[in-house]
This record gives sequence, structure tokens and C-alpha cells, in this order.
Amino acid sequence: MKFGIFLLGAVFGDDDPGAALQTAADAVLTAENAGFDEAWIAEHHFMSYGTCPSAITFAGHALGATNHITVGTAVSVLSTTHPVALAEQTRMLDRLSGGRFTLGVGRGGPWVDLEVFGTGADAHDHHFTERLDLLLTSLTDDRVRGDGPSLTFREVPLTPPALTRPHPPVTVACTSADTAALAAERELPMLLGMHASDDEKARMVAAHDRAAAHTGGPRPVGHTSTVVAHVGRDRASAVDELRSSLPRWLGPGLAGYVPVDDRPRTPRDPVEYAELLCRLHPVGDPEYCVDRIRTGIAATGIDRVLMLVEGGGSRARTLATIERLGAEVLPALRGSRPNSD
Repeated sequence: MKFGIFLLGAVFGDDDPGAALQTAADAVLTAENAGFDEAWIAEHHFMSYGTCPSAITFAGHALGATNHITVGTAVSVLSTTHPVALAEQTRMLDRLSGGRFTLGVGRGGPWVDLEVFGTGADAHDHHFTERLDLLLTSLTDDRVRGDGPSLTFREVPLTPPALTRPHPPVTVACTSADTAALAAERELPMLLGMHASDDEKARMVAAHDRAAAHTGGPRPVGHTSTVVAHVGRDRASAVDELRSSLPRWLGPGLAGYVPVDDRPRTPRDPVEYAELLCRLHPVGDPEYCVDRIRTGIAATGIDRVLMLVEGGGSRARTLATIERLGAEVLPALRGSRPNSD
């Protein structure tokens, strides 16, 4: 079982986006010192929900500033990033970090990013499987060619060789049974979002297991659950703190999702979403957080927990949350793994 932090470089209210990104960078160092295994960063464009436009660039910076913590992307978006370019960067980070890099990838959403970066809605709607397969080939083989239908190019050599074989770790963000099945067919684990309940995550793991059994492949280790984690004096005070802070991030942040075309979109209500996150996740005193995380592990069958630590709405609270989780929650979680029977 691995425990990590999950970062967005989230902007609360009128906070400076550059300062939010610097806090995220400093949070990785704090997490390493606090005893976390991993730190993953999300990728967003043209919005305040997250201020990191290149998760893999952030990962390179964080790997260079740390010594032993694993750094991951949650996620690098395959609909707007060329798979071969992403594979080249992954191979380089895997080699230079001594194998401390994990690549999380996802389809992303039907957002204006597709227009700006020129890949178009088809990259999101129809070509995710092609792009994922090209990425995996580019991580595994020493040469690659594009055979279409959307990416066609002559064979080229790839360098540097990856350190981790058969390829550096890859995790796929999954929000549907179809994507879970795709991940299982490629023998890849899933990244499950913080919007989902334990029951929903358990159903995704079950869908992945069914697909893996059908194809005869092994169950990959490394299914990941993201949660919101916030430590307070007690459950009530911790929830009150997030009730006051989360809407300042979620309101303008969620409004930043602009569709690439005229497809309908129903935005989440930021206050209701904040309430949902507080209900679902380890928000409370240390004992509550330990129990809630243990319950989630047992209910879902996941192998890694990533904790969103920025919910408090300030640099001081983010770093203090990481330190408290490291001192008061991680030791208890590492003491025993819950029995799911």
C-alpha cells in the first residue's frame, strides 16, 4: 500500500496563481520529509481550478528537488499531447530519476484545450485508444512508427532508453467501465477520482477485474484512489474549515471548464460539491481520517491512496495538513492493512 499527496496548484479567491504553483512545489518537499511515498500533480489549462499546465514539467522539477519520493502526473492528457513526445519525456525522467517517475494519463474532457492545441474533438471522442497504444509502444520499444488512423509517420528511433522495464509505470484515469476495460486489456492500473464514492470506485475495480479475467491477463498492482484529506481538531471543525474554503476554489475553478463545441454541460454547484467531498472523504480528527481511509481501502480494493491536501485554502494550511497527516495519520495506516473480508 502506497500513500501520497495529490496537488492541483489550486487558486482560492484572488490568490496569485504563481504563488499557488510554488506552494504545490514546496508541498512535494514537505511530503517527502513527512514520510509520504508519492506526490502527484494534475494538469489543467486556461483556468484557476489548477495552475499546472504541464504535469510532466512539474514532475521533472519536483524530481530534481527531492531524493526518494516518487512523483506522478494525475494526469497528462493524451487528447492534447502527442503520445511520442510524452513517451520521450517519460523515458528521460525515468532514467534521470532512477525510476522515481510514474506517468498517469487520461482522456481529459471535451474542452477548449482541444481547439487551442489543434488536436480537435476527435482526439478526445474517438482516438484515445490509438494514442494510448502509441504511448505504450513508444515507452517499450526502441523504434516507433505511426500507422494511423489519426497519427501517421515514418519509423523513428527513440532515446534515451528507459531504466524501468518493460516500461515506466503507467496509470490510466478511468471514469467509465469502457475505459476500465481498456486499461485492463493493456494490463494497466486505474486512477479513480475524488468525485466518486467508495461504492463507485469498487464497481470500477470490479469492471477492471472482469475485463482482465476475460482477456486472461494479470491484475495489475497500483489501482489508485484520490481523496480529499484535511485534519482538524474534530470532525465538525474540519468540515467547517472546508465548507468555508472549498467554494472559493470550486466556484471560479469549475467555471473555467469551457466546452470545445456546443455539446451540453451541466456545471457542478460549488457549495453542493464541497458538501459531497466532505461526506465522502477523510475530513476530521486524525482518528477519523485513519478510519475513513482504512474503510475506503477495504471497500474498494485499491493499492494507493492520493490525498488532496490543498483544501484548506492557504499555503500555511496546505503545508500544515501534510505535516499532520505524516505525523498523525500515516503511522497508523502503515501499522496494519485492513481486512476486506
